[in-house]
Amino acid sequence: MTTLSLAPARVHARALLQLCKPRVLLLIVFCAVIGMFLAVPGMPPLIPLLAATVGITLVAASAAMVNCLVERTVDARMRRTARRATASGALGVAETALCAALLGAVGMLLLLAWVNPLTAWLTLATFIGYAVVYTLLLKPATPQNIVIGGASGAMPPLLGWVAVTHQIDAMALVLFLIIYTWTPAHFWALALYRREDYARAGLPMLPLTHGEKFTTLSILLYAILLSGVTLLPLALGASGWLYLISALLLNARMVLLAGALYRQYADALARRVFSWSIWYLTWLFAALLVDHYWLIPV
Repeated sequence: MTTLSLAPARVHARALLQLCKPRVLLLIVFCAVIGMFLAVPGMPPLIPLLAATVGITLVAASAAMVNCLVERTVDARMRRTARRATASGALGVAETALCAALLGAVGMLLLLAWVNPLTAWLTLATFIGYAVVYTLLLKPATPQNIVIGGASGAMPPLLGWVAVTHQIDAMALVLFLIIYTWTPAHFWALALYRREDYARAGLPMLPLTHGEKFTTLSILLYAILLSGVTLLPLALGASGWLYLISALLLNARMVLLAGALYRQYADALARRVFSWSIWYLTWLFAALLVDHYWLIPV
């Protein structure tokens, strides 16, 4: 009897968790934590590390919920997102909004009380940038939505850096710039093989407004630009041979895949570029972290 009574609560909790976009959330938190470790020569102080990790996680989850709430009618028209609880009606507007508000408030309080005000306000600005500026204003208005709105998605490592240093340094800006430059190619690869979904939703994504060839060329150009941007840690003296070799190999594969996509488009290849881009960012930041503790100067 107890098991049966708990079943609806578990389903409910699972639906709320899905609105937090756990896979995206995991990558956000991973990059933020890497930022914290890169910011100091040894181990980051434990209390700011834990409080910032939880606080950033909660605010990011809140932003994802608001995004799902605002886009519930759009999501309902897209095969990829139609099963979200806000799109299907499984969760109501008031309940989702309340949960998002609670998560965001607790996250902000943690950052203010146990980390520092600069991290808290930058995190709030990131929330507004994603949940309001990108979701409400940019996404339905311009095919360059992800280029402009990508600034919010690039903030996690900078937030992590500021959490332990209380300031924005050159390397923090480089970490931001790496993700900012990575985002368009990553997102446009998804938009290519999901363009029918976006067409049904009425969103002006680049493959719909400018076509397949223009989009694949843009992906290739951003992949080449990213190859240069990822070498900036070396210019700052913040990384060594291990990171250099890793970056060169990762960038070579990214450019080769983007080039193949440009030469002869296929949905399967676009999926491959999208999937690889996630692994690319993960391994690049992991290489930065390992190199940080075993630095062999170039």
